[in-house]
Amino acid sequence: MPPKRKLGKRLLRSLLPIVLVILVAVVLAVSFVVYCISRPAKSAYLVTPQSFSQISSPALKVTDEIWTNRDGTRARGWLLRGAAGAPAVVLLHRYGADRSYSFNLGVKINETTSFTILWPDMRGHGLNPLVKWSSLSGRDDDDLLAAFDFLRSLKSDGKTRLVGDRFGVYGVELGAYAALKAAQRDSQIKVLALDSIPRSSTELIDATVTNCTGFDNQLLKSLAAGAIRIYMLGAYKPTSACEIAASLREQRIMLLSGADAGYLIASTTSLKGCFPNAGNVDIRTDLPLSGLNLPSATGEQGEAYDRIVIDFFDKYLR
Repeated sequence: MPPKRKLGKRLLRSLLPIVLVILVAVVLAVSFVVYCISRPAKSAYLVTPQSFSQISSPALKVTDEIWTNRDGTRARGWLLRGAAGAPAVVLLHRYGADRSYSFNLGVKINETTSFTILWPDMRGHGLNPLVKWSSLSGRDDDDLLAAFDFLRSLKSDGKTRLVGDRFGVYGVELGAYAALKAAQRDSQIKVLALDSIPRSSTELIDATVTNCTGFDNQLLKSLAAGAIRIYMLGAYKPTSACEIAASLREQRIMLLSGADAGYLIASTTSLKGCFPNAGNVDIRTDLPLSGLNLPSATGEQGEAYDRIVIDFFDKYLR
């Protein structure tokens, strides 16, 4: 064998273990990132119906409900019944939050409008979630449609349908993106209040990878996005919010964001031009705060934000 070929083989043999070690390290690192971002950190609920009743209205009748998602998994949420035949509003939280983050807002919507209110824990979120992992928008629109199926099944005391044929959704970040996707598929979703919505599910994953690892590295983000596609078995699709918005025609939309939303202010503002009927879109992205940190708002700021959302549903969902 020629000396050069022998040298090449020796070099390959010496480098192969190093390459294998690097590959294993990359696989382990990406696996850790996927595990980290698909299982958001859990914390105690900020408020529960029981604790809220002790400081506010003892007559508040919020029930804890469980229903079936369209993939056969189970979902849960708090339900506050409204007037028979009235519309319903579903409130979806951001990534890493839970149903308690918008509890106060939902109670106020019900008190003003008599609409039925549903606060789901999105999959992978809340204490001891029924589904242990977040789909990072891959299945959250399906889960929202299953929540509407649940609402349609409810009966009033008079055995008639509790909820009418009009639905509204308030969503923040991940919740806003899921609501936008679901509105493509259910014509009874008439009103959407979308707070701090990312440009795409990829942008959402990029942000969660950075928060999870502490590194803003594009290669790591790309590897994580590819791994998520494999992990979600085809359920994850990096569709842009603008592309989804362009398919909506009749829905009434409000775009919200505030000074605390960072990169999401620009992505939310830019979305207005994507809807085909600009006259149906209201935009308030200059607020002092967004729904991302609504529970920590001062009384005056929180009240002003809540009033914008309440008036919007009261005006357009009836």
